[in-house]
Amino acid sequence: MEEAVTFKVWYERGQRYMHRGHPVFYQTGGSGDGPALLLLHGSPTASWDWHKLWPALCARFGRVVAADMIGFGYSAKPRDYDYTIADQADLQEGLLTSLGIGRCHVIGHGYGDTVAQELLARQEERRGGSTAALALESLCLLNGGLFPEAFHPTLLQKLLLSRAGALVSKLMTEHGFQHSFSRVFGPNTQPSFDELAEFWQLIAYNGGADLAYKQMRYLKEREQQRERWVEVLQRTRVPLRLICGKSDPVCGLHMAERYRQLVPNPDLVLLPGIGHYPQIESPEETLQAYLEFRQGVTARA
Repeated sequence: MEEAVTFKVWYERGQRYMHRGHPVFYQTGGSGDGPALLLLHGSPTASWDWHKLWPALCARFGRVVAADMIGFGYSAKPRDYDYTIADQADLQEGLLTSLGIGRCHVIGHGYGDTVAQELLARQEERRGGSTAALALESLCLLNGGLFPEAFHPTLLQKLLLSRAGALVSKLMTEHGFQHSFSRVFGPNTQPSFDELAEFWQLIAYNGGADLAYKQMRYLKEREQQRERWVEVLQRTRVPLRLICGKSDPVCGLHMAERYRQLVPNPDLVLLPGIGHYPQIESPEETLQAYLEFRQGVTARA
């Protein structure tokens, strides 16, 4: 597998796109020949989540795009802002339009899965009408809260979502974050000290830790939009695959079993011993599972 990009190089090569007057960091690459691929990161991290897969994906696909969604990573983190999944979907559609991309394949993870569900719902709702907006050609989901009833939030997530959320955000320290964050990884695939420092740098950049409670409100959106976002997975004709780290305490085997129950003809790949971040903990297995999925998509097409 190709060597991963370094943290320094990743952000030196980044570009900026303006969304509602705020700069959004994004990365683009690819071979220039073939379909486009959009990568949607999880919370509380950023597009850096994809760095271990980035060289391999760019070598195989014509255009690869990954942005730090607003409020995350090195994108703007405005204080007086309504952070919603719908707005993050608008951001992705606007960015791809600015790049001249109207159709793409998508890989989502965690929070990014929910943004992908919103994009997919919009596509299904406009069938038979306008085709001007983004068209998804396939969707691969990594560990995410697809079904609110099967989501097991961490203690920190519960506190951030509580009435004391704003205070918890202000009191969050690097050590406290690292302790909570490490627990969602597999027992034998724990992040290194340097990786934890990089994740914290992305969160803390421009006072981002203080906004954690606002970002966590997307968990309530999942409950409010549950019917719409689950139904779209059940009725869409867009090819779907779920790649799931079984050892994830938040969205692991229990979420995969719910997926198997609710999604017709479920395409599901389970990764034993892997936690919430398959693309970081086991990039080789994740890449192989994704490429096999895409081969199937091409064969069906």
